[in-house]
Amino acid sequence: MIRRLRLASGLVMFAYVTTHFVNHSLGLVSVQVMDEALRQIYQYWASPLGGVFLYGAFAIHYFLALWALWLRRSLKMPFAEAAQLVLGFSIPFLLTAHVLQTRVADTFYGADYGYYSSLLYSYFITSPLHGVQQLAVLVIAWMHAVIGLRFWLRLKPWYERWQPLLFALALLLPTCAILGFFEAGRQVMTLAEDPAWVAQLAEVHPRAAPADAAFIDNMVVWVRYGFLAALLAVLVARSARWYWQRRRCVILLTYPSGPVMEILRGVSVLAASRLADIPHASVCGGRGRCSTCRIKVEGAKDTIPAPAPEEARLLHRVGAAPDVRLACQLRPQGDLRVAPLLPPGAQARDALRRPGYLHGAEREVAILFGDLRAFTQLSEKKLPYDLVFLLNRYFAEMGHAVEAAGGRIDKFIGDGVMALFGLDSGAEAGCREALAAAKDMAERIQSLNRALIHDLPEPLRIGIGIHTGPAIVGEMGYGTAVSVTAVGDAVNTASRLESLTKTYGCGLVISEAVVRRAGIEVDAAPRHEIEIRGRVERLVVRTFASARDLPALQRTGAKKVERAAAG
Repeated sequence: MIRRLRLASGLVMFAYVTTHFVNHSLGLVSVQVMDEALRQIYQYWASPLGGVFLYGAFAIHYFLALWALWLRRSLKMPFAEAAQLVLGFSIPFLLTAHVLQTRVADTFYGADYGYYSSLLYSYFITSPLHGVQQLAVLVIAWMHAVIGLRFWLRLKPWYERWQPLLFALALLLPTCAILGFFEAGRQVMTLAEDPAWVAQLAEVHPRAAPADAAFIDNMVVWVRYGFLAALLAVLVARSARWYWQRRRCVILLTYPSGPVMEILRGVSVLAASRLADIPHASVCGGRGRCSTCRIKVEGAKDTIPAPAPEEARLLHRVGAAPDVRLACQLRPQGDLRVAPLLPPGAQARDALRRPGYLHGAEREVAILFGDLRAFTQLSEKKLPYDLVFLLNRYFAEMGHAVEAAGGRIDKFIGDGVMALFGLDSGAEAGCREALAAAKDMAERIQSLNRALIHDLPEPLRIGIGIHTGPAIVGEMGYGTAVSVTAVGDAVNTASRLESLTKTYGCGLVISEAVVRRAGIEVDAAPRHEIEIRGRVERLVVRTFASARDLPALQRTGAKKVERAAAG
């Protein structure tokens, strides 16, 4: 509810600032058009209902900002969050004089709305400093709002498509408003050269009496003191809480890279990471909206508070495991071990639902290794440009074959390829998909040879090995080199089978486990028993001169896989 109130109140004030900027932009036309537009706009904002919405939104937003500052256990934060915080708390101090000298004064003394000419005369001729201050506060309010909107909107699936347009609007509207403000000011300065116009302006919008002006100026000072006192009270209360908790509530937080943090009870894991300068992803700025700060936690159950309903719904939406929590929401009550699950540079798209195995899981998968034969000799006869062109054509064909069969490219290694099958569909379907992919890869190599017949001294040949078994699957790597991969004995065995294609002079070697799980008849294929380093039992394999010699798949779903591989 607090999050929704903050968003709703912020949107109300953003609408108010937007109408102000649109009104300022009309100064590019004339001051008279600005005045007329202001009268129309203020029919809504100056009405009783509009006043309740506007001033109520400001009061709610400011109170919630103080509350959020109180809840923060650390003031160490990314630059965007710090900028939004500083800009937000500076707005009331800068805006107080304008509000009291216009809206409140108008209410007290019965002045009419729609008087840009009078304000611009004051800002450009009698009190230029007030004009600079008013323009500055509008720009500051706009920047504060845009930062908040970005924190909110960049989690939406459509944001990346519309981001360039939104960015252009965020720049264009204040630019037009500033230009309109100065153009209208130039027009007023020209009009002010006529004493008759100045006299008429003073008659229509007379200055407040000295006593009234002094009263309003006094109100400005005291209201500013009020805002300052509220801010200082929260900061002093935070310091008192820190000293009190420091004496009785210290707990230990251990990270996988080694650091052990002493933190106060009630400090979130995300705040602890920032205090220790440990990079930690948080696209939404620690507001519990994006899930990019999620962590794996280990510790006694009584040290891990149950997630609040909002956090529980978000974790369920992204398919998080039971031991996964949001770092920005988890406030440990005792010693814990935590491990961030996403790289520090995670983007908003990483907050979307992802398979649970990406966090690390043991799964039965089929692993395919493919490698070009005699590629070293071929590369020695090719220019670098030609070699890169050839490899990219080869990688594209192999990638299409794997994806069409339902697999996932793990990596390209030199002139080799590793692919995983059955991550979501299971080992049986994965074995059928891997065989379909191998058959399609062999077909595509033949098509590639025909297309490049004049550029190749000899046809390309590929050796493929396929095995199935349990493997540890998850996102592994560092920095930008993070990808989904698999490790384990089954992976090593599949790589060994690919190497055996050289020993047996064939194009495909598959294990007997793949044959059983795929449900194919291979009695005519040569059978071999081999020794695998690290394994006690000998492994039974089948060899094929080419993957194109594989028989048709028999089990349910096989035809669909073959059609996908062929298409």
